[in-house]
Amino acid sequence: MAFPNEKKLAVIRKKLEKAEGTLMLSEKATPLEKFRWDLCQKFVRYKRENDLTLEEIAEPLRIDKGKVSKILRHRIDEFSTDRLIGYLQILYPDTKLKVG
Repeated sequence: MAFPNEKKLAVIRKKLEKAEGTLMLSEKATPLEKFRWDLCQKFVRYKRENDLTLEEIAEPLRIDKGKVSKILRHRIDEFSTDRLIGYLQILYPDTKLKVG
């Protein structure tokens, strides 16, 4: 199989611009960004440990599966930190926050 030519690569790049995969934490992330990223990781862990679908997570949170998907992919610009913590406390009722 030959490597794609420039024209084919341009088409691929164009498609990838619209892709919305999981966001990674920036090396220059602020403490708040790190905290919010860690909150999302807890949702990811909860899904894996309990082998749940998006719908099964969404139900107790009373949100749609699209919003759950955004949280799991760290695409959380539309969510306040308080809201994420509130959702997390529904899944993990004994959650305690520690600063420092």
